[in-house]
Amino acid sequence: MDVSATTATTTQATSTTAAAGEQSDYQTFLNMLTVQMRNQDPLNPMNSTDFAVQLATFSGVEQQSHTNQLLTSMLSQAGLAGLGTWVGMEARIYGGVTFTGAPIELTPDPALGADAVTLIVRDRDGAIVDSRVLAPDTLSYQWDGVGPEGVPLPEGAYTFEIDSRLNGEVMDTQPVAAYVPVLEARYENGATMLVMPGDLWIDSSAVTGLRPAVAEAQV
Repeated sequence: MDVSATTATTTQATSTTAAAGEQSDYQTFLNMLTVQMRNQDPLNPMNSTDFAVQLATFSGVEQQSHTNQLLTSMLSQAGLAGLGTWVGMEARIYGGVTFTGAPIELTPDPALGADAVTLIVRDRDGAIVDSRVLAPDTLSYQWDGVGPEGVPLPEGAYTFEIDSRLNGEVMDTQPVAAYVPVLEARYENGATMLVMPGDLWIDSSAVTGLRPAVAEAQV
């Protein structure tokens, strides 16, 4: 679906409706002012200056309303432009990703001083489906989705954690973030939601890193 075209149509329709409402309000005010002039006390007529003040005040309010609508329209268009900056990027997120058969780049952060580090992979039910020994200084790792017996794991949601040990004792166990491509960006209930592979939706506020997609970076 063409989000820009849909939004532009919606914005145009809203502006047209607002303009019609303003014209109606202005005509109503003029009608009321005319009735007020016709029915004033002939022995104590209203000063013409007062009529001019009322008209000027209403015109000022109308102009301010029009300015506010224009600013709202401009901000809306700027917001759509902002959505476009997400698409085609890779976002670093915690909380798991959807494996679709392509390798997933993880960013483990082992505890300082650890002499043994293990990557633990869990499925959507929390069961451990894979574990791998990593070098203690590993900061980037490509997980290929292959299980312990060399059999590819099924597509689906997986979470990752890193187990750091020193002399056999657990030092720390932390979740591992992954870089995931952003396929689409949308406004939902005031928040910018990012659509990832596998129909995974992430609030943009949860993103901890952003970079150009690897394929684009190699061009």
